[in-house]
Parts: sequence; C-alpha cells; structure tokens
Amino acid sequence: MIGGATTSKAHTAVKIAPGYSEAVVHVLDASRAVPIVGSLISGDQKPAFVASIRTEYERLRSQHAGQRVRLLGIEAARQRAPKLDYKAPAQPEFAGVRSVGSTGSATPVALADLVPFIDWSPFFHTWELRGRYPAILQHEKHGEEARKLFADAQRLLDEMVSKGWLQPRGVYGFFRANRVGDDVVLYGDAGRTEKIATFHFLRQQIEKPDGQPSFCLADFVAPKIAGAAAAEDYIGAFAVTSGHGLKEVVERFKRDNDDYNAIMAEALADRLAEAFAEYLHQQARVAWGYGKAEKLSHEEMIEEKYRGIRPAAGYPACPDHTEKRTLWELLDVEKNAGMQLTESFAMWPGSSVSGLYFSHPDSKYFAVGKLGRDQLLDYHLRKGMTLQEVERWLGPYLNYEPAADSSTPVSVACGCGVAH
Repeated sequence: MIGGATTSKAHTAVKIAPGYSEAVVHVLDASRAVPIVGSLISGDQKPAFVASIRTEYERLRSQHAGQRVRLLGIEAARQRAPKLDYKAPAQPEFAGVRSVGSTGSATPVALADLVPFIDWSPFFHTWELRGRYPAILQHEKHGEEARKLFADAQRLLDEMVSKGWLQPRGVYGFFRANRVGDDVVLYGDAGRTEKIATFHFLRQQIEKPDGQPSFCLADFVAPKIAGAAAAEDYIGAFAVTSGHGLKEVVERFKRDNDDYNAIMAEALADRLAEAFAEYLHQQARVAWGYGKAEKLSHEEMIEEKYRGIRPAAGYPACPDHTEKRTLWELLDVEKNAGMQLTESFAMWPGSSVSGLYFSHPDSKYFAVGKLGRDQLLDYHLRKGMTLQEVERWLGPYLNYEPAADSSTPVSVACGCGVAH
C-alpha cells in the first residue's frame, strides 16, 4: 500500500506497481487502509479486488504513455522568466542557524504554542469527511459525526498538551543568497565569496499564452551578475517535527486495543507538525523584518495572506526530493532537531515538515509541470548526478520516455559557457 501527501494513484500505477509482483494499491488516506487490508487478506475478496486494481492501473499506464504536452525549449523558457524588482531585498535580523523546540533548543516552543495555528480542515479529510472547518460542523449530512470527531480530538489534544506526550523540535536559519541561472547559491561570508550550499531548481516549460512567465523558484532571489555587486538577498530554510514521542503514544493505545485513539494521535501529530511550520514561518517573517506589522486573523493565516512562500522539496514547485539532502546538511537537522532522512528522502519522525523561505513580495506557489529532456540534461550536470538518477527521481514529471540506460555521456549546452 502506497500513501502520503506527495504520492498519487498515477505515480503508483506507472512507477511502482510494475516493479512488484504482488498487488500494489494507492491509499488516499489512513482511514481507507482498513477496508483495503480487509480485501487483501480475504481469500474470497482478494482475487477480484486485485484484478480490478490491476485493470485500473493498466488503464492509467496507457493514459500516461499517451500524455505528452507541448513544451518550450529550456532556453526559451528561461527567456520568459518573470521580470521582478530586486532593488531592496528584505534583511533578516541574523544570518545562520537557530534551533527551536521543547528540549535542547535555543528558543523554547511548547505544544500549547502550536495549537492556535492548527488548520482543522485536513484533519476531517483524514477521516473521509470532506468540507472546511468550521462549516463542516454544521453540515446537514456529516455535521453530527464531525462534531463528535472534533470533540474526541479536543479531548485527546488537551491530554497531549497537558501531559507533554509530544516534544516539538525544529531548526531554521537565514543565509546570504543569490540566483545563478536556475540555481540559488548560498554564502557564508558578508563578501559572498564563500559558497556553502547550492539549491537546484526546475523551470516551467509548458507553453503558455504570450506574456505569461515561465516560473522557477530561483526567480524569487536577486541574481548575481558578473562584474557587478550582487543585491544583498537572503533565503531561509527550516525543518520541524511534532513526532518525537508519538511512537510511544501510538504503541500504548495499540496495547490497549484502542486503534481509534492510535489513529487519532497520529492525525493530531500531523496537524501539529503543519501548525509548527505555520508558527515558525510567522516567527521567520518577523525576524526578516517585513512581518513585524502583520495583523492576520487565523483564517487569513490559513489562506496564506502573508508575504512570502515556504515551498517544500517533493511538492509541485520543487518536485525533486533529493534537494532535502542539501537542506539537512545546511541546517544540521539531525543534530538540531533530531530528524532523519530515509534512503528515499522521507522524513523521520513521520509528523515532520521541511522547506525553504522566500521573502520576495511577488513570490508565489506554482507547479513546474512536465519537463523536457533538454532541461533534465542541464539539471543532472548542475546537480552532479547521473541523468538516470534524476530521471528516476523526477519520473512522473518527464514529458518523454527515458532510455533504458541513461548513463551514457551526452553533450549538452547548459549555458555556463563550458562544453560538457
């Protein structure tokens, strides 16, 4: 069973199912796992269930094979980058890394500090109740069930907070940065000569009506221009978790055969992790200066009415999960927040969030979309990975069928003036 925020049925069908001889099923959320498991372990139900899944996934693979969109060449897409003003980048109060959390951190954060930042709508989605909070509590069909679920969640959340069952920990920082092509280079000194890290980004290539720009996250950072003083721009980075202590809580409920509260605890920990990300982003905006005058309501916060964005690796604007490795090294996340990356770049503990902060007033979320082979050829050289590796990580985004062996050296003009 495949699940999680950055998974999809199409990716499961195209990239995962063909590599495993037994049944492979995409699960939209945790509440659907039980009936699926029931079908898989039932001698009577399994054959028909597996046959239906395989038929559906074969249809999805056929659709995917025929889906090709018209793309611009990568150089043409770069010519359509948005024209932004970089004259007065925001200056943060500090450069470097700070830890936050309930234990061993420079800045204390308690669970109670995070509760006001919870977005409750996704909590109800976890339990298959679609709708927005608080309106869902008055839904004519699901309202009674939603109110009961919410009351149970409040009781468990109060106990989690009062007894300190979870220990939030996190780390964030600001770094001198400038755009170099579609990359953002980070510097460790005021003179911006000591390179300490590079984030590699991808650019939209899909053809758009005239006048619409082709975005890349690097566009939101002031460029470094040869022979000229670079604008004093910065980028932020963060990683937070509310998962420390969750395993013990869940195991305790399971020993008592209380699966309901075990699932409830996991759902609440996920909400607290997202709330931690929202809370810390608010603190970062204040430290960056432009957030000091913010007076946003809870609803405005949830709707992201503030300046700036915090995109995460693996999501539409930055689909490459391997960029988390750079973030982990930059923030020393394992030491400062007790968080780890698995070999597939999943975060542990599970109730965790990480990403980058962009402060440009015109920064916005977008989807990179389908990618051409010319951009992948450029990208693998910039990252220092083989073409086969980047194609594997970006498989769902490819607008072409990769060769069986993409490790053969190729010649490509990447725009740096050096022949590769």
